Amino acid sequence: MKTVVFKCGGSTLDQLPNTFYETVANLHKNEGYQPVIVHGGGPLITSALSQFNVSTTFVDGLRVTTNEVLDIVEMVLSGTVNKQIVRKFHQNGGVAHGMSGVDSALLQARPAKNAEKLGFVGEVEHVNSGVLQTMIESGAIPVISPIGIDDNGQRYNLNGDTAASAVAQALQAPLCFLSDVPGVMYDQKEGHGVYEQLTIQQAESLIDKQQVTGGMIPKLRAAMKAVKHGVTNVSMIDGTNVNDLEDYFNGKSIGTTVERGEEMHHV
Repeated sequence: MKTVVFKCGGSTLDQLPNTFYETVANLHKNEGYQPVIVHGGGPLITSALSQFNVSTTFVDGLRVTTNEVLDIVEMVLSGTVNKQIVRKFHQNGGVAHGMSGVDSALLQARPAKNAEKLGFVGEVEHVNSGVLQTMIESGAIPVISPIGIDDNGQRYNLNGDTAASAVAQALQAPLCFLSDVPGVMYDQKEGHGVYEQLTIQQAESLIDKQQVTGGMIPKLRAAMKAVKHGVTNVSMIDGTNVNDLEDYFNGKSIGTTVERGEEMHHV
């Protein structure tokens, strides 16, 4: 059985085509694939915060999370978004089970290093892979919302990219980030291009030189950490593009791949 971890970015949730859910469900039922879904929900969280008149700010692409913000984040991620994905799998022939990282302490967390700036933003300390294996053995597709918990019961807002990376590391499974861009972009005279491959060192250089910004920072860092800890295949593709999805499932090299190699290539 080939396990694959997909991170569905919050910006892609309304744009992911039914093809994605259909293909993943079919691979799960007929081809021996075991998909695991970790999702975000940033735009919906921002919208909900606005409706409750709660301000929101970001530091290095991470949302500053007060107690008030945390309650709304959990409501959106574990309620609205998680069940939306589960429902779409069922509509497209799949069997999915939604859960939060709080459930059975699936995602055990600790405060982020710069917690004084970020509030209740956490880092994954341990993934309870036994819980995932039990769900997998039941025949379901796990759908995980990135809320963590510590031994004292304190909840943490986890960046979805870093949570997906931690799950992939725990399962030693390929990791695919689905977003609304075709990979890590660079500027060229004709427009924008995509880095086909990035080494860990080159990815770090892009961050240091501020050639990537915002939400791409935690995404690249999450990809690098996964590779450092033994995940052999980390891809970033445009999940809203049916052709890109088809190419990925057919084993073609698309988007940006983060690896340990020496060369950096452009598409």
